[in-house]
Amino acid sequence: MNDSLLKRLNTILGRLNIPAETGVFTDTPPDVYCVLTPLTDTLSEFADNKPSSEVQEVRISLYCKGNYISVKNRLTNAILKNDITITARQYIGLETDSGYHHYNFDAADCVRLGEF
Repeated sequence: MNDSLLKRLNTILGRLNIPAETGVFTDTPPDVYCVLTPLTDTLSEFADNKPSSEVQEVRISLYCKGNYISVKNRLTNAILKNDITITARQYIGLETDSGYHHYNFDAADCVRLGEF
């Protein structure tokens, strides 16, 4: 797999018709959107001190007006079907000033260095 986790997540969100940006959402936000924030990019080392794999982690912040649960479930299923690990999910709360429910996913993927 040559694609970064960010690129794969953007593809998944595109198929679900959920707009997404990395870091901050700069357009006028629609009723449902995501912000992708890279968390870690770790090279795993073993006894020979040579990395053999890279672990990439990304936080997916889902913002949704109305029923966020159905969107959360669709996104969960799509991430898992694409062989990406979900390491955490958490409801952050209702942002009363904007009316958005805020829900976070932490996703991780391991790539063997020979696969780059």
